[in-house]
Amino acid sequence: MPPTTARPHHQPAPAWLRDWAGAWVFYSVLPAWPFIAPRFERIARFAPLVGLVLGGLQAVVWGLTAGWLPLAAQVALVLVLAVVLTGGLHLDGAMDTADGLGAGPRALEAMKDSRVGAAGVQASLVVLLLRGAGLICLADGPPFAAPLAVPLAMVWAAFWARVSPLVAMQYFPYLREQGSAGFHRQHWQGLAKELRPVLGVLLVLGAVLALGVALPGAGLRVPHGAGLGLWRALGLLGAVGVVPVVVVPLWLGRRLGGHSGDSYGACVEWSEALALLLMGLLLRAAG
Repeated sequence: MPPTTARPHHQPAPAWLRDWAGAWVFYSVLPAWPFIAPRFERIARFAPLVGLVLGGLQAVVWGLTAGWLPLAAQVALVLVLAVVLTGGLHLDGAMDTADGLGAGPRALEAMKDSRVGAAGVQASLVVLLLRGAGLICLADGPPFAAPLAVPLAMVWAAFWARVSPLVAMQYFPYLREQGSAGFHRQHWQGLAKELRPVLGVLLVLGAVLALGVALPGAGLRVPHGAGLGLWRALGLLGAVGVVPVVVVPLWLGRRLGGHSGDSYGACVEWSEALALLLMGLLLRAAG
């Protein structure tokens, strides 16, 4: 009898989907995907999509606690949740990077040291305080915008902050020869290709907004004299929230002469904190 070939029950997942599953495992503590073996090659391109989920979970907690928890407790709870969901990955990088910046020519040595210095502790406090200040400003903004501004800003900032390491990878060399995050550069295919998942999200968002504007009665109007229209205000907030995504990796890269895994995490933390703060301050000014 001729030999028979048994077909597998499950076809192997495509590489991009395995990278997405790898990003899910690498950038969060959420349960791994079933039936898909994660791959850890081009995972940075999917980090913003993971950020959407993490920011969404924070927004859900904010919504569930609104009205019965004091604002300060809400802010503290969301800040703790943000750290827990990532396992402190990015905050640890921000602390190590701060120690490196404070060490001058011994930056790489200080960043590699597992012990946290005074600069690292101070950086973690500043980052969390800036995020908290941004959330308070957003929550205390004009009544017509604040209820939507806070959850949307959380999701938006978490999404865009994870684009900042892509900017760092594109424009700066990797500083460590044997660094644990070196695989990002090894599999790098250029910013245009690595941004495709981000552009996909933006296209979907644009289509949803266009549909909302086209539908009768979908456009929201602000009461007379209340300032900016709701969608115009939220759109302006979103544009401002993107600014740190470019500024932070460029500034850190020039200070350090390149980037490492630690500074990639620092880019995420500082971009997210500054995005929330800028959006909060703008919303307060608009009110």
